[in-house]
Amino acid sequence: MSTSPERDKQKSQAPSSSGISSGVHNEDEVMLNRAQNKSVRSRSLKLLGSLIRPNRRQFIWTAILVVTSQIARVAGPAIIAFGIDHALPALLEGDSTELWITGITYLVAAILAATLTAGYVRAAAKLSQEMLLNLRLRVFRHTQRLSLEFHEKYTSGRIISRQTSDLEALRELLDSGVSSLASGVMYMAFVAVTIFVLDWPTGLLILVAAIPMTFLARWYQKHSQVAYRSSRVVSARLIVHFIETMTGIRAVKAFRREKVNAERYEELAEDYRRVTVRSINLNGVFQPGLVLIGNTTVALVLLVGGFRVLGGSLEVGALLALLLYSKRFFQPVDQMAMFYNSFQSASAALEKVSGLLEEVPTVRPPKNPVPLQDAKGRIEFDGVEFRYGDGPVILPRMDLAIPAGQTVALVGQTGAGKSTLAKVIARFYDVSEGSVTLDGIDLREVAPRDLRRAVVMVTQEAFLFSGSVADNIALGKPEASREEIVAAAQAVGAHEFIEALPDGYSTDVNKRGGRVSSGQRQLISFARAFLADPAVLILDEATSSLDIPSERLVQQGLQKLLGNRTALIIAHRLSTVEIADRVLVVHDGTVVEDGTPAELISGSGRFATLHAAWQGSLV
Repeated sequence: MSTSPERDKQKSQAPSSSGISSGVHNEDEVMLNRAQNKSVRSRSLKLLGSLIRPNRRQFIWTAILVVTSQIARVAGPAIIAFGIDHALPALLEGDSTELWITGITYLVAAILAATLTAGYVRAAAKLSQEMLLNLRLRVFRHTQRLSLEFHEKYTSGRIISRQTSDLEALRELLDSGVSSLASGVMYMAFVAVTIFVLDWPTGLLILVAAIPMTFLARWYQKHSQVAYRSSRVVSARLIVHFIETMTGIRAVKAFRREKVNAERYEELAEDYRRVTVRSINLNGVFQPGLVLIGNTTVALVLLVGGFRVLGGSLEVGALLALLLYSKRFFQPVDQMAMFYNSFQSASAALEKVSGLLEEVPTVRPPKNPVPLQDAKGRIEFDGVEFRYGDGPVILPRMDLAIPAGQTVALVGQTGAGKSTLAKVIARFYDVSEGSVTLDGIDLREVAPRDLRRAVVMVTQEAFLFSGSVADNIALGKPEASREEIVAAAQAVGAHEFIEALPDGYSTDVNKRGGRVSSGQRQLISFARAFLADPAVLILDEATSSLDIPSERLVQQGLQKLLGNRTALIIAHRLSTVEIADRVLVVHDGTVVEDGTPAELISGSGRFATLHAAWQGSLV
């Protein structure tokens, strides 16, 4: 059956269902992006308001100085017009009073403008520095408060970018950009009002000229906002790559990654150059466009005003004032355009910083903390399940009891869940289901200060801060005496090598412990943990950096110091397990074997197999 041409035409014009769904999808995506942009702007403005609030008086004082200084600046041409049109004719008639008044008034206005401008520049600088100090402290404190989960996902380079380049962009804006933008807007507003008061037809010309200027500014705002957001993202990637390369320089040199890293850095630097050039090109259209509009407007004012002067409907002084005002009306725009770049960059930076400050710790302090003054160290798992975020279950349902004072070794293959178990006990993460208790109190209810005093974890990476060896040992107990510090070092076998350092315990370990070996750094971290004297001590692969003699010294120290505290030792080296009272073999997040080292070695389970393989490796 054939179809009519009309029907064929209707079919061809009818939108397909896929086309409709695609259009709806795109529309929904646009709406979602708009909602997200609105939310981001709202978040940024909220942060800005919170920075201004503590400095309200300084903000109001700065605003008053800005307004009054611009009024004083605007008065000049009007005073000149009065002098030409009234004071000079009066002088020709023999009366010089008005000329004297005009001259003195102009001088006073000039002095006031200069004084008030200096005042608002200083006031604005003080205000901006107070706000930046507040923001720097908030970013640092908030980043420290965030949970370990955040720091494991959010790269250190990105955090450093928030604290350095983003805050630097805000500093540039707040130090000079905001005051220039505010004073420019106020000046233009006062100039426009004055023009209307002097001559409303010229005021209409200014309004007409403001129309293309507004469209040009809107175009620039729309495109530069995208460009500067891209610039902040690329800048952060560049910083991250640089920091990772320099931090891991040993691995870079060991695996000859210099060329590959340089090529990657070149790609990122080229991306940064490209987005920067795009921003400059936008400014290259915006600024000349403003100059063209301004010069055209001044020419029209001169042309129309000149004919009106010849016709007698406008005085010469008024025309001169209108020309000065017309030219001055567009002067701040060029300056504002220059600072608008800083404004866009700072806006993008403010979005990033506000996003960081919006991050919420997943491990939150209790609303009504329960004090734990004299912890014994009894740990119990009651129906515990754990997953990272919305991911799969890492620790299936677990019930476990560890008596106070018991030394427990956790062994198992890599990825079995041993470290996750330790992080849960240290409350770096909260369990997804069930509860973990310390001396019968849920860890989520223990006061954070008491929990950190009661549970100390020593990880595989023994991080040392810049400062002396003594300062690093006393990290968990800053008030410790030198005798206590030395006693802790002696207990773990670190005293001899510390004494052999150039300045002994006063030796500066330099950044990341550059003056001591990895094994020595680990011994210092052991001394730090023992000096803190926790009820529960967790050693997560903490002996992996030690050589055999050092490990034996540490084991001797452990045997002396772990008698009255609960200890969890996670180790692949089964020599470390020998000092344990109890061994838990973990597989896929589940404890599959539980017993003393002797019991499990004599059996035929996983631990016996691991022990036999270890013994074979020693032969």
